[in-house]
Amino acid sequence: MSMTVAVLLACLACYILKLVGYVLSGHWLEGERVSRVLSALPVALLSALVAVQTVVGTGGRIVLDARVPAILVALVLLRFKANFVVVVLAAAAVAAVLRAVGLAA
Repeated sequence: MSMTVAVLLACLACYILKLVGYVLSGHWLEGERVSRVLSALPVALLSALVAVQTVVGTGGRIVLDARVPAILVALVLLRFKANFVVVVLAAAAVAAVLRAVGLAA
């Protein structure tokens, strides 16, 4: 299968998935349980993405470098309801300092 065919099949699959979302009857999505799951789903997916991007390196190996302490600092600041810009700058500063002093790659 060529790359063009693979891309076209992926486009078709995405289009069909979008179409199913529009056609799906609204009463399936109005339940309390479904509503709770759907409201928590984006947070769970974003958290999983951040976790994978933080600790998985090339070749699928687990890498513990300056990103892990930076994420921990960000989590602590978010727990104390710090401003998002402050959280990002503090996490970046922690990673930069750890890399500068040679404690992390």
